[in-house]
Amino acid sequence: MALTACTDVGVNPKSDTTAKNFFTSEGSYKAYFAKLYAGLVVTGQTEGNGGAGSGDPDITVPSNIGFGQYTRLLWNMQELTTESAVTRFQDQGIRDLNNFTWSSQNQFSVGMYNRIYFQVAQVNEFLRQSRDSRLEERAISEQRQEEIQTWRAEARFLRALSLWHGIDLFGKIPVPTTDVTLGDAPEQSSRDSAFAFVERELLRLTDDQGDENLLPAGQAPYGRADRGAAWMLLAKLYQNAPVYLDNPQQQIGEDPSNLVIEYTERLINGPHSLETQRSPEFSAFQHLFLADNHTANGIIFAVPQDGQSQRTYGGTQYLTHANLGTGGTGSGAWSGDPGELVGVDAGYGGMRTTSDGVALFDKDQSGGPLTDDRAIFFTTDQDSVIDNQNSFADGEIDDPIGYFREGWAVIKFKNLTSNGGQGSNPTFPDTDFPMFRLADAYLMYAEAVLRGGQGGSRAEALSLVNDLRMRANVPTIQDADLDLDFLLRERGRELFWEAHRRTDLIRYGEFIDGQWSWKGGVGSGNVQVEECREVFPIAASELRANPNLEQNRDCY
Repeated sequence: MALTACTDVGVNPKSDTTAKNFFTSEGSYKAYFAKLYAGLVVTGQTEGNGGAGSGDPDITVPSNIGFGQYTRLLWNMQELTTESAVTRFQDQGIRDLNNFTWSSQNQFSVGMYNRIYFQVAQVNEFLRQSRDSRLEERAISEQRQEEIQTWRAEARFLRALSLWHGIDLFGKIPVPTTDVTLGDAPEQSSRDSAFAFVERELLRLTDDQGDENLLPAGQAPYGRADRGAAWMLLAKLYQNAPVYLDNPQQQIGEDPSNLVIEYTERLINGPHSLETQRSPEFSAFQHLFLADNHTANGIIFAVPQDGQSQRTYGGTQYLTHANLGTGGTGSGAWSGDPGELVGVDAGYGGMRTTSDGVALFDKDQSGGPLTDDRAIFFTTDQDSVIDNQNSFADGEIDDPIGYFREGWAVIKFKNLTSNGGQGSNPTFPDTDFPMFRLADAYLMYAEAVLRGGQGGSRAEALSLVNDLRMRANVPTIQDADLDLDFLLRERGRELFWEAHRRTDLIRYGEFIDGQWSWKGGVGSGNVQVEECREVFPIAASELRANPNLEQNRDCY
């Protein structure tokens, strides 16, 4: 079933075949359901230059098909806007994320908005076509109908996940459901209303009250959502409720930190456990980001990638290539070996971290090298400080952040297995993207306790934080060390380059007021940033196409 998306009126899918013609067999429902998960991984429906699922793109991103991949877009918006990463790339709009100069026409912001609503539209169509009346009229077997009830719950989770990304990134957004007919112009919801819809959906999917319930935590096939994923998403909603809602306690009915503790405790006491087993080649922490990380403990919800069947120029393909230097002697060159270090065939000479990204991590007691197992950098012939003191090759433009050897390269994601073997394809890694991890739940629990949440304990919070630090091979902390400032830095270490940082900085009040090197395109980072940039603008194309939408902030 070939589908594309348009950048108008809620990004509804255009289908080359009608639903009546497509949903004619039991297998068609399974195929469409698979596409809902695939929408987090691939960029299209057919074979393209990026392998399976990269041609005939779902959405249009002008510069490059790979730019439109879900987790690549999410990562760019969550990390390039923070101290974690700068980019040497000069594709239209990419530097705007580093420079805090994006507009409503930025192709990455527009692409993320469109990708979110493509996902939502696909889920809504699946839910329409899998209603009981449709299944009966199409003579779908009773056994398949039972399966479809679970699939419908998972589809609703995926819709909630994308809408959460919309709430977090864009603020006031449309919340189209199956009641919105394809081609209709959906109404814009307040952030409060969108939050309430996502919260209500997740609670219904985990309450055992209806026919559509997610499987118990730990019982879904790997890469699919169960109640653990829903609990994590609920905890994320509640953790950021003070940012999203005008009056969180009034809307939710209690302090949202209480609910963060409740749902993270379910995860902490549930079937998942921390990965603590080292291999001869890699630390226990590193196993979470290797080509066989589907065997690692502690991943609650992953976006699977496979070098043979789930190939894309986004996701971990991006995070294992764009962060490595190129060959030759130009400004993108480095002295590393992509195959030896990461298990891939080439580097693109793009992203590095800043000196403030490096400074998140602990040094040994003598002030020497970083000892934290989570500090996974390539440093040979790389300067940790980006200061534009290097020379450029003939014909190259003097570019303040355009010299790859300034800024340490991040080699956290690898296309190598835990025993040191190669992934199945040097271009397209087997490494899955861990969207939700148990370690994050540990840190969320601790933060909720420190913010005054009831139902947890400070002693347990300290123990959980120290469990992570012991795994990372760094000294444990004392109770006096445990405060919110420490936790923001600890989140930066544990979740480095995992597409969480922007959201964390906003919650801590550091996204606008914080200072880091090359924030706003200024070496010192001493710049004034408009408060409105805590959310990205609604795409200008959407505003033109849908008269029910208005821009979310005046500065856009």
